[in-house]
Amino acid sequence: VQLQASGGGLVQAGGSLRLSCAASGSIFSINAMGWYRQAPGKQRELVAAITSGGSTNYADSVKGRFTISRDNAKNTVYLQMNSLKPEDTAVYYCNADGAVVAGTSLSALDAWGQGTQVTVSS
Repeated sequence: VQLQASGGGLVQAGGSLRLSCAASGSIFSINAMGWYRQAPGKQRELVAAITSGGSTNYADSVKGRFTISRDNAKNTVYLQMNSLKPEDTAVYYCNADGAVVAGTSLSALDAWGQGTQVTVSS
């Protein structure tokens, strides 16, 4: 299974970016999909997550500014980031958990994308 993230870039404070992450491979089901970020010298932290049923969870620092959504048919998760701040600068990683087809059985899925850089200038 591969997760391909895209959409990062350089933006001025107050601007917007939209991240996308598509999962591909022998996927049986995906439960939760999420976005994490890691700034230089800091630990990776959860930004937002969404279940297959559409329930969402956000870090307090992004509530009201970021919106996570997903297209279950495309195994794709999105992160719309508005009103960006310099402190949002980080490498953003997508994650998916669920199950994959492994021969005649299922195996647990916990996959990470390659990371996409988001830089917000002041």
